[in-house]
Amino acid sequence: MANQKTAKKQGRGIREFFRKSMVSLKRSPQNIPLAALLAAFFIYSLNLSSIADTTARINGANMGQCEFAAMLFSILAFVVFLRTFQRRKPTNKVMLGLLFFMLALLVGVDAVYISRIVDATTREENKIVVDASSAYITSAQTIVTLHVVFVGITALLLILLPVYSKAIRKINTSIEVEGNGSMAAIDITGD
Repeated sequence: MANQKTAKKQGRGIREFFRKSMVSLKRSPQNIPLAALLAAFFIYSLNLSSIADTTARINGANMGQCEFAAMLFSILAFVVFLRTFQRRKPTNKVMLGLLFFMLALLVGVDAVYISRIVDATTREENKIVVDASSAYITSAQTIVTLHVVFVGITALLLILLPVYSKAIRKINTSIEVEGNGSMAAIDITGD
């Protein structure tokens, strides 16, 4: 008997957690593209050692600058994102334009970085051979490509924000309380 009550409480706790999460998401649906931007940042920054090793090994034109710019604009994109969607204020259109500009710059510097890797591994003379000792080059190329994908997902989620925010707001998150249906009207007139 006690196990059944505990199981019911756990089930209610999980449902209540999801309900509260949905209420929070209804209030600020911009957290969805923010999560994608966070994922892009963590993918890039947590694998920065293989990217730096690749930059040192290939030493292509502007690879260091591209690496620096990608890290800088990833951090600045957070600041701009938080200034774009301030709490209880309308969306700042200027900052939104700046955010899209930064996302485009991120994709641009990542594309330059990937092209330098491809050029170094496919050129005819003095080609960089990727073997067991330089497997970080393939890893860096994959990471930078994944970064581009997540930045693109962030931009797409920002573009579609008005559409799915309306759909999220339609979800019923109210709690049914027993006995509310039988309540009588409260008389507030003074006798």
